[in-house]
Amino acid sequence: VGLRQSIGPEPEIRVFSGHMAGDTEMIGDLGLVPMLNSLDQLTRHFEALPGHPFGIQLDTGMNRLGMEWDEWGAVAEMAIAQRPCLLMSHLACADEPDHPMNPYQLDVFHRMTDGLGVPRSLAATGGVLLGPEYHFDMTRPGVGLYGGRPFTEARPVVQLDLPVIQIRDLREGEVVGYGNSWQAQRPTRIATVSAGYADGLHRALSNRATLWAGDRPCPLVGRVSMDLITADVTDLDESPDVLSILGPRQGVDDLADLIDTIGYEVLTSLGQRYYPRYIPA
Repeated sequence: VGLRQSIGPEPEIRVFSGHMAGDTEMIGDLGLVPMLNSLDQLTRHFEALPGHPFGIQLDTGMNRLGMEWDEWGAVAEMAIAQRPCLLMSHLACADEPDHPMNPYQLDVFHRMTDGLGVPRSLAATGGVLLGPEYHFDMTRPGVGLYGGRPFTEARPVVQLDLPVIQIRDLREGEVVGYGNSWQAQRPTRIATVSAGYADGLHRALSNRATLWAGDRPCPLVGRVSMDLITADVTDLDESPDVLSILGPRQGVDDLADLIDTIGYEVLTSLGQRYYPRYIPA
């Protein structure tokens, strides 16, 4: 289930991708709007929930979800007669503004939907940045709402503070963590922090990431283990209560670059053991 934000005066729509066997009761009870992706789903929805709102996803070239050209041509007249609330598709290469796939999919979407009198949506975050010709009636900003690429000028809005549960002093030559993968080159203060790969902090961040005490960097040293990481806090003036791994000094894409992934994966990997707090802008 996801939130879709409108660029016009239309209300927000809670959508549910598809209508699989067994979903009917949930869709009805929660007032969800299923985005139907096939003739089978269309038929199931009309039989199980007659009169219930629905939308339709079309495939304009991504070959992942949605009705393809021929399938849509066979059912469009019947489907439009049932008054769908949205026709949508999804761009495959929107994070590459000059990619020829973008205007190709835009053209296909026009040819599949022009003149049907139904609200349309094509653009997620990357598509929004391609310009107003991609916006149609509704956009679907996702990672851009969290300050992630390709919205490079966005203000980061996610901060992840991790509690320090122990501070210890090491002599030069002592080692830290599994496999002795880090060795102190000087007398060192080590902060043990309560978070690890069970919380979505990728093991590949071992000996590579930086935690922050305000504006002061604290290198992550040793391996990321299941529930714990360790950081060098020698240069801090006082022992910290928390260290931040996401915040003003290090956004989701900065962390992602360290392990050759994307900010979206960093965000969606974060586990259920964090305590969320929402701070008004």
